Amino acid sequence: MINLEPNNQTKLFGFNTKISELFKLYDTGKYPNKIILTGKKGSGKSTLAYHFINYVLSKDENFKYDTDNFEINPNSHTFKTIINKSNPNFRLIDVNPDKKSIEIEQIRELISNLNKSSFNLKPRFVLIDNIEFLNKNSVNAMLKILEEPNQNINFILINSNKKILPTILSRCINFNIFLTNKESLEIANNLLNGKLDDTINKDLINYYFTPGNIFNLVKFAELYEYDLFNYDLKRFLKIIIKKNHYKKDTLIRHIIFDLMEFYFRKINSSFSLRINQKYTYFLKKISDTKNYNLDEESLFMEFDEEILNG
Repeated sequence: MINLEPNNQTKLFGFNTKISELFKLYDTGKYPNKIILTGKKGSGKSTLAYHFINYVLSKDENFKYDTDNFEINPNSHTFKTIINKSNPNFRLIDVNPDKKSIEIEQIRELISNLNKSSFNLKPRFVLIDNIEFLNKNSVNAMLKILEEPNQNINFILINSNKKILPTILSRCINFNIFLTNKESLEIANNLLNGKLDDTINKDLINYYFTPGNIFNLVKFAELYEYDLFNYDLKRFLKIIIKKNHYKKDTLIRHIIFDLMEFYFRKINSSFSLRINQKYTYFLKKISDTKNYNLDEESLFMEFDEEILNG
């Protein structure tokens, strides 16, 4: 199975200009030590962050970051130690697999670690992924270290276009990460070694998808042995709803929402008056289900019955 997790991506696609701006800020001493990367889930924010961190931490190494090709050297000591979670100058905070939020114990442990002296004089980086999942207590604890971070400590916060507290925003510089549909497809094609068109039916590719969405779709298909090239949008939606994949796979559940909205937009406005009347109803129900963590099953079953079988 392909493995395209952000921390192991040695090649950066699509962000040459953005990361070059970060390089320049850092090299001229103007880099802010608290930034937020904001953009759609799967757009490559975390991958961008890992590349920038490798650029900074590998500067005095034999296998430093390749700025000409925007590539991490796989022999880099920084890269290897980040992968095996032993780098003393890097800490990752994210939602634990068995939890629904980033909990205060994680922040307390981080604070304790940051209060200890570093083993070297290199900058230290804290990457906090999915900051929208910080719970109230975690946010309050975070504010203290963001307000007055220890010397030479840099925070990179990842936000997937979710509302976050003004108290966090006010302490950080926000960088918006945006990809056009064309750029998303180009990056996804590079990640799939130029085989995007041979891997996924064009009917499944829509303007909602980020490179991460496409990767997760391919990963899901490999896991359950679906040939995405031979599935159109309607057939694929029916099979993943019928087999209850959304109950086992969080990533595919979010992709279903995007595919459902895309399905409506693909239908010709004159095709069915009944479906057009359901359009607004389902879009609101999709939005409410995502925003308030409502029961997905009733939504998916109703969509299948009313729209896909209509």
